[in-house]
Amino acid sequence: MGAQVRKEGAETPELRRDAVELDLRSLELLPARLAAAEERPEAPFGAQPLTLELECVRVARGEGVLDRGTRLRTAGVAEQRFDFELESGQVLSHGVPGSIMRAGAPGHMGRRTHLRTACGPPSRTVVCLLAAVLALALAAAAGTAEPARAAKPSLAARLASALAVAGLDHSRSAALAVDLRTGRVVFARNPTLSLVPASNEKIAVAYAALALLGPSYRFHTDVVGRGALAGGVWSGDLFLKGYGDPTLTLNDVDALAARIAARGIQHVTGAVVGDESWFDSRRTGPGWRSRFYVNESPPLSALTVARATYRGKTAPKPALAAAALLRQALAARGVLVARPARLGKLPQQGLLLASDTSPSLSAIVRFMGRESDNHTAELLLKHLGAVELGLGTTAAGARVVRTYLAAAEVPLGGVHVVDGSGLSSLDRFTASAVVALLQAGAANPAIRDAFLGSLAVAGVDGTLRKRLVTAPARGRVIAKTGTTRIACALSGFVGDRYVFAVIHNGSPVATWAARKAQDRFATALARG
Repeated sequence: MGAQVRKEGAETPELRRDAVELDLRSLELLPARLAAAEERPEAPFGAQPLTLELECVRVARGEGVLDRGTRLRTAGVAEQRFDFELESGQVLSHGVPGSIMRAGAPGHMGRRTHLRTACGPPSRTVVCLLAAVLALALAAAAGTAEPARAAKPSLAARLASALAVAGLDHSRSAALAVDLRTGRVVFARNPTLSLVPASNEKIAVAYAALALLGPSYRFHTDVVGRGALAGGVWSGDLFLKGYGDPTLTLNDVDALAARIAARGIQHVTGAVVGDESWFDSRRTGPGWRSRFYVNESPPLSALTVARATYRGKTAPKPALAAAALLRQALAARGVLVARPARLGKLPQQGLLLASDTSPSLSAIVRFMGRESDNHTAELLLKHLGAVELGLGTTAAGARVVRTYLAAAEVPLGGVHVVDGSGLSSLDRFTASAVVALLQAGAANPAIRDAFLGSLAVAGVDGTLRKRLVTAPARGRVIAKTGTTRIACALSGFVGDRYVFAVIHNGSPVATWAARKAQDRFATALARG
């Protein structure tokens, strides 16, 4: 229909001139016709009255001067309407109250009244009608008639408009949107520009972790005894060995203590030893600002309880704090440990006394992605290095992530994985890489549900709880946010129709403006 209107609109100037010229000639003849009608003898009673039908001004279809199909009559209503196009693409037609011209209602009924209306002398109503018609004709001739409603802007144009927010450096911004049904790129701006991704980095960690370990994978934390049990006395030490579980809580530690007490152990001659050797001892990620320590993430360790909280404060040595917490939990269970907690490394041999398992990886990734939890992302990254390469370091984990991205055919030009959270100023991603990564996760049936579950739901939960809170984006857009001092990003899906990535960088980035542009971009996609 839009194409038809545009085609007809192209012929409008010629049609308008022809129609106006024809009707102006008709108008010139109207006084003579009316005078002739006045001189006619009165028709006999019962004869069919003659009618005078005024010719209306012709307006090319689609011009919008009058509604299509509206005719001017001496005793009728002709409403002029204006179309307003909304951002959603819907059109509201607003009628002007009342009529452009209205004939007075007859005071009485009867043959003579009917004849005067139909073929009598020019009345005040007819004169007003002629004046109105002539005014419309002259307006059309002068080209002042309302133009045809403009065609709806293309999706690409609306997306470009959505990004046009003051305060952003467009030379340091990128955006890409792809139609999932056709594979067609519907919008692209600097798609291969290497930019700081902020927490969009977590998308890569989630994908690699799910692909390597599987959605049902669980972390474990063990208590291993070195010594022997005799008469309720454990002669030796108890090692609390951590393997990077980011979810370990005080309740989990208490459950470990209960299992140890259930073995009949009442006294330990040695100490509870915290073992965090599964990871290295570096507490932060490379390229982090100093204030990120504690403020953005607790200290990193393979053995962390309650996010390294000990007696209401963040412990600088998480593994030592965890060992002390287990010692306290054992005491509460009637198991006395002779020596204070300390750090150490478990030798190869030992007796497994108790073990705790975490929630599934799918649940962990869901929390990490939706809440954008930096600590979880960093522990996951180190865990990938430890499992795959035997090195529980950030750098090793980054190599594993890059390997899995390459296997998924994610374009790695301009991509630098430096940490897991995206806090590092050294991280780099491109919009093309983010979109390809999102597509890879959604296309892998083994991890699809867990992967998509890691993205926050617009207006509903996670970091999008207070963004995109109205239709059509609310509940339809799922995405990963990202914000640091120098970067702001939003990447994800709009239903099953579009995948997109928008990344803004700055020194610093205008966060409010960036989020506004990103939300407008996602909303434009949701409107389609």
